Amino acid sequence: MSSTGSGTPVTQHHARHPRRILHVDMNAFFVACEQLRRPELLGKAVVVGGSAKRGVVAAASYEARQFGVRSAMASVQASRLCPDAIFLDGDHEYYADVSSRVFEVFRQFTPLVEGLSLDEAFLDVSGAGRIFGDAQSIAHEVRGAVRVHVGLACSVGIATSKFIAKLATEFAKPRASRQRIDPGPGVFEVYPGTEVEFLTPLDVGMLWGVGPVTLEKLHGIGLRTVGDIANCQLRILELALGEGHARHLFELSRAIDDRSVEPEREAKSIGSEETFGEDVTDRGELRRHLLRMADNVARRCRDSGIAALTITLKIRFADFSNMTRSRTVEDPVETSQAIMAVLDEALKEVDVQAGVRLAGVSLRNFGAPDGQLSLFDTPDTRSDAEWRTASRTVDEIRQKFGDDAISTGVTDDTRSTPWGPRRDQQHER
Repeated sequence: MSSTGSGTPVTQHHARHPRRILHVDMNAFFVACEQLRRPELLGKAVVVGGSAKRGVVAAASYEARQFGVRSAMASVQASRLCPDAIFLDGDHEYYADVSSRVFEVFRQFTPLVEGLSLDEAFLDVSGAGRIFGDAQSIAHEVRGAVRVHVGLACSVGIATSKFIAKLATEFAKPRASRQRIDPGPGVFEVYPGTEVEFLTPLDVGMLWGVGPVTLEKLHGIGLRTVGDIANCQLRILELALGEGHARHLFELSRAIDDRSVEPEREAKSIGSEETFGEDVTDRGELRRHLLRMADNVARRCRDSGIAALTITLKIRFADFSNMTRSRTVEDPVETSQAIMAVLDEALKEVDVQAGVRLAGVSLRNFGAPDGQLSLFDTPDTRSDAEWRTASRTVDEIRQKFGDDAISTGVTDDTRSTPWGPRRDQQHER
């Protein structure tokens, strides 16, 4: 959409053929995946994301939400709110497998699928009407197909833009209160031409880009609804928030969002992190955890056909202070051995005696892997290219015989050694 001189939004698409975008969000995805393979968990208060003593809630069943448990809450607080909750460690590989099946269903309706995470995606169904009917019909068919083929429930928002479709999904989802669990309508549509009417009464906190700091600033100048922002002078917003942020929120408040659905969006980062059950004070133990994470992220790079130039180590100490160290290498890496070479240097700066509560490894700044050996390579640079071949062979063995069949790594004396598989929290953005 664009804006006229008076500030009234006008649709760039033909009025008779507006864009129809679905935002599909899986309901309590990690918990739902666990219930899928363990039906005895259905109807119970379940929390995914670490033990009741340590960790952070990654997902909570609606039964747990009735007690006030929510994502990003400390597990110890969740345990106090819901003492009978069942706490489970996350199993990212399993969730990723289920997610791939969900996305296969999405692509049966349109090739224009943009994944935002494992459990949500945008679908542009503007051109699918002749086959599947109107947007509402498609949304219901998507929900039914996911239920039949995967066994999970999802909620769908429909609108003419990505921003409003995502907001619409909030009104389609189940709701948990102390008294009951409301299943929600499942599908919620904001019809073309009603976007501003839909946005006006919403809380400003629902806008993309409004965090706690921005929310406080908006409240400080008396803006509490999206309509307040739309009716505010842009200059006042700019003085409070800065020019770029102010214009972003101003346009969203007037339903101005022209972004298209971008299929196969590249990951900005790939990472793995773990909150430990007890603080780690031994450097060798910490390194073994990092080895597992390095192997994990390296494998996901190879699966995606990419390699990383920037490696980051994240450490959270027992007192909740954080430390990060990043290094950008000259040649992109995709093996755990190359990643560990960088992490070993960063580890020298970590005071493990202070107690490490959480550790993580992330990769970004991706490029194409360079697997060619050159006559002019030094022994060190040649070794990483050779490790790539070995690592890919290991990937093939794992794919054929399972993850437990073989593993790779670097021990404290830099020789290779296997280690057992463990579950940890992972992310891809």
